[in-house]
Amino acid sequence: MRTSTLATLLGCIVINLKEQVSNLSALRESDLKKRASLGLEIDSLRLQRETLDKVSALFRALIDEEVNDGVASIEHLQTEGLRAVFNDQDLSVKAEVSESRGKISVDLTTIQNKDGEITEAHSLDAFGGAVTTVQSVLMRVGVIMTQGMRPLILLDESLPAFDDNYVHNMVQFLSDLCDRLKFDILLVTHNQSIVESAHKAYRLVRKGDEVKVLTIKG
Repeated sequence: MRTSTLATLLGCIVINLKEQVSNLSALRESDLKKRASLGLEIDSLRLQRETLDKVSALFRALIDEEVNDGVASIEHLQTEGLRAVFNDQDLSVKAEVSESRGKISVDLTTIQNKDGEITEAHSLDAFGGAVTTVQSVLMRVGVIMTQGMRPLILLDESLPAFDDNYVHNMVQFLSDLCDRLKFDILLVTHNQSIVESAHKAYRLVRKGDEVKVLTIKG
């Protein structure tokens, strides 16, 4: 009787141990599957990161190329404008690109070569208001072109700093710019030389509270 009871007890223990072994085996297999799945997910994430890094590098290269092309265009346009207006001076523009906290800025330096003596400075510091005015107008042209904005520039008494010797050159340059780039420029001025060079000109005449628009040219 005791032998039968002992055998039964041992049988229960063996069955229990087999169940525990089976459970442990199942847990181990589940753990191996999870580890394999995590390994695949890690590999996928690593591949995504590598792809994103490559895409980021590509975008960065494209942005740098676009910035460099834009800067070269600005230098060319600014230099062309200055030399067209101040045709008795050897002026050019150099643009330097800098980046701070993810923002790109362009710093313009005006260069003058006078009898071999080179002067480099910001236009207003060394060359006066006339040069600054030309550069300001051309910067607006550049922004309009790059941003696809309406090709219209408004200038309100923007040429008072010009010497009479350069007024005609400036007006001629603006006129050529309009023809080449299909721009319109609306300029408010009291300078008769500018009025005479315009494609169309109007005069505002105030009489009391009434304002009349008279067509002078065009």
